[in-house]
Amino acid sequence: MISYITRYIEKHLASGVKARELFAWSAYDFANSGFSTVVITAVFSAYFVEVVAGNANWATLLWTTALSVSYLMIMFTAPVLGIIADTRRLKKKFLLIATLGCGCFTLMLSLIGEGDVFAALILIVMANLFFGTGENLIAAFLPELARSESLGKVSGWGWAIGYLGGLFTLIVCLLYLTSGSVEDASVSYTMVITGIIFLLASTPTFVFLEERGKKNGSCKTDFPSSYSMLKGSLHNLNKFSDLKVFLICLIVYQAGIQAVITLAAVYANQAMGFSTADTISLILVVNITASVGAFMFGQVEDRVGHKTTLHLTLIGWLLTVVIAYLSLDRTLFWIAANLAGLCLGASQSAGRALVAYFSPSNKEGEFLGLWGLAVKCSSIIGPITYGSIVWLSKGDHRHALLSLAIFFILGMIILAKVNVQRGRKSAIRASRETKLG
Repeated sequence: MISYITRYIEKHLASGVKARELFAWSAYDFANSGFSTVVITAVFSAYFVEVVAGNANWATLLWTTALSVSYLMIMFTAPVLGIIADTRRLKKKFLLIATLGCGCFTLMLSLIGEGDVFAALILIVMANLFFGTGENLIAAFLPELARSESLGKVSGWGWAIGYLGGLFTLIVCLLYLTSGSVEDASVSYTMVITGIIFLLASTPTFVFLEERGKKNGSCKTDFPSSYSMLKGSLHNLNKFSDLKVFLICLIVYQAGIQAVITLAAVYANQAMGFSTADTISLILVVNITASVGAFMFGQVEDRVGHKTTLHLTLIGWLLTVVIAYLSLDRTLFWIAANLAGLCLGASQSAGRALVAYFSPSNKEGEFLGLWGLAVKCSSIIGPITYGSIVWLSKGDHRHALLSLAIFFILGMIILAKVNVQRGRKSAIRASRETKLG
């Protein structure tokens, strides 16, 4: 049975790539999903608004501003690090630094208590900076691992395993919370659980994953030179018109997705009256549906196309925010949350796979760095929009959620302009020109 699974997996991998490398790569998605799920989505966000900031009207905006600062820092560093990683084959070393940084700052979040607003903001900015950097670097391995015709499937496997990691971390945290005597004090110690799981679960990545690609010793790798290369990359996007349009599309629709991810627990707590344990239970189930969505859509994505998959999930996201807005009881809200889970796994997987599909060989880190740039830009726009509406409306989370629908509508309009076949041909042509040069 194991040998059959191994053969099936390796059929979709690039020449020379073994199944254990795919599992090692997926192990990182498993590891870092605990951070995004527990810290950003399920626990610490609501803990910050309710306990650390004392339910102030500005608390949600301050939380989203802190995350936006970290995303802005990533926007300036990630593409440059991608270029350096490509030219010097340093993806794995940079990934190790990012992992240790995120893990350590997550552990330090356990020290945050009531009123520690400034300290909480500093720690979350640093933890999320390292997390986002690692997220971009691990994505740059995808084109090295998968065959071009199997990018959607392999990306879906990674996201599916990743959501299982978030699920595992949530279960451990929920067991701890329900056994604790003081809930608010216990919440901070879930950061210890999350940090330790992240560091331990990512170990196989650094043991078994190989770094491929040609080392280019002629390229300068200082930051000024790298920014010049980044400027050139952005200028050269004119040669990759479909990638350029899709990156704009991604910024728009991901703004809505990132707002939902970032503020799901805050909305559940403030608008629906969920306790911390209730919210973890909700996000736990959503992680199961997200894993199912990533795996299920990953199996059909390469057949029906990345664009069709994305279009379907954007319709699903639009329905999600409308249903959640109309939810006055928990039953309807649970339906909306699980619909979001199905769409989340599929949309994240398809977006990463499509950028990889448009990437010329030996430019994976650079182009996936642009993907990270777009995602982080959306991570600023979406949550800040939500937080600003909550602040201006003096705490109206329902209308803030409904406002996210515009991002999904605009995303579908822009997506219609992307020609996948033309975009792939541009990548292949650029790869051939690089080899001839």
